[in-house]
Amino acid sequence: MKEEKENKNGIMERKRKWNDRNKKNPEENQNNHNEDQDQKNAVKDDKEKKSGEKTTKQEVTSNNNNKKKHKIVFPYGNYRNYYGYRINELDGDPRLKVFERDWFQGKDCLDIGCNSGILTIQIARKFHCKSILGIDIDSDRVSDAYWHLRKFARTENVEKNSTKVARLEIKNEVNGAEHSASGSSVEIKDDSSASSKGDLFNVVSFRQENFAQSQRPSGKQYDTILCLSVTKWIHLNWGDDGLITLFSKIWRLLHPGGILVLEPQPWQSYEKNRRVSETTAMNYRTIMFRPESFREILLDKIGFRRVEDITAGLSGSKAGFDRPIFVYHK
Repeated sequence: MKEEKENKNGIMERKRKWNDRNKKNPEENQNNHNEDQDQKNAVKDDKEKKSGEKTTKQEVTSNNNNKKKHKIVFPYGNYRNYYGYRINELDGDPRLKVFERDWFQGKDCLDIGCNSGILTIQIARKFHCKSILGIDIDSDRVSDAYWHLRKFARTENVEKNSTKVARLEIKNEVNGAEHSASGSSVEIKDDSSASSKGDLFNVVSFRQENFAQSQRPSGKQYDTILCLSVTKWIHLNWGDDGLITLFSKIWRLLHPGGILVLEPQPWQSYEKNRRVSETTAMNYRTIMFRPESFREILLDKIGFRRVEDITAGLSGSKAGFDRPIFVYHK
């Protein structure tokens, strides 16, 4: 009992001393209390900061994952805006400079893998085809092509109307001068009518079709067929069989004396795109016919008579089209 009483007295004594010290140094005590509180707040803020950083990282990761999930892949080379960074619409496609008018003027033409149709339309405008059909595996690209067709048609109509107005003004001026001099009139023929050059909508058309795999019967043959930067995508997606099917089908669709304008991608380009899908990766490993063997296949196996290389005319081009271009004659 005595020990308990002493312990109790000791505790009460320490408590009294503590209270006395607080009364003597209230500011110091408050400072100590504030310091303790600051330390607690700092720890709390640090935890919240770490928690916030963790949340932000998760959000970034989640956003990155969403970007990966929504990344659009074009396994058939059916890129949106394929020509956007390569071609200035005012200057036109540099390949037009090496194409000859005789291949297209008054001819029935086919453009395989037309994408957004810009080159197809430019060929029709510059060389005045009788008809030209652009086909593409992607229905969205075909929609883009028709959008460009309407745009070009509007531009052409504006140009024609402006030309007619200018010619009419010149005609009136000439007639007025002649009338004042001799009382006679002078006629200036207007050769810019739609009947002389053909309306774009009557000449150009587009269609969605998987050319290499399509079983669509074709009752029409063509004078000129273009296959520009397409062979790689057919080759990677359908292998050597798909490539031979492509060449054989082109041969059948050409009139005797018709031509194939071919722009094959080099093997290095296959290597860059081989992983766009499981199918392309698998076919890449089994391909036997490299692009350098296409000439032999087309001449010796398919049956074309001769070939000419028109690549030299593209030297110095800054528009991104630096691939070889060959013209095969049936």
